[in-house]
Amino acid sequence: MATPKKRTGKASQATRRANWKGTIPATTTCPNCKAIVLTHTVCPECGWYKDGIASVKKAQKEALKAEAKKEMKVEEVKAEEAKKEVKTEETKAEEVKAEETKPAKAKTTRAKKADSEEKPKRTRTTKTATAKKADSEEKPKRTRTTKTATAKKAEETKAE
Repeated sequence: MATPKKRTGKASQATRRANWKGTIPATTTCPNCKAIVLTHTVCPECGWYKDGIASVKKAQKEALKAEAKKEMKVEEVKAEEAKKEVKTEETKAEEVKAEETKPAKAKTTRAKKADSEEKPKRTRTTKTATAKKADSEEKPKRTRTTKTATAKKAEETKAE
């Protein structure tokens, strides 16, 4: 094999490699499932190619998966309904047992009062100016009971 006498320069190497360009592959959308697919290939999502199903295996798998999901949902709904029915039956049975075991209690005085009379709701009323004056006259004004330090010293000096 021949060996080069001199090393190839960077510029010559770059111009030679400039012709080796990478291209983006052409893509289209699948007319069946709208997934992005390489042109002239079978759709990997649904198995569709041009005018019909090309890959029967994938289409069958999807159909089986869809049916299995529907069956699972139906079974879950039935299981939930059965649980609800069992719970309602249990609560009814417990209520019946509770009524049978407990003797009828006499009503307490509070329960009797609550049944006989309903208390009126309290509402906030505002006082008139004359009522406020009357209240203020009746109550003595508060005075300071604690003495300051200077007042205490003054009393001590007077006592001596």
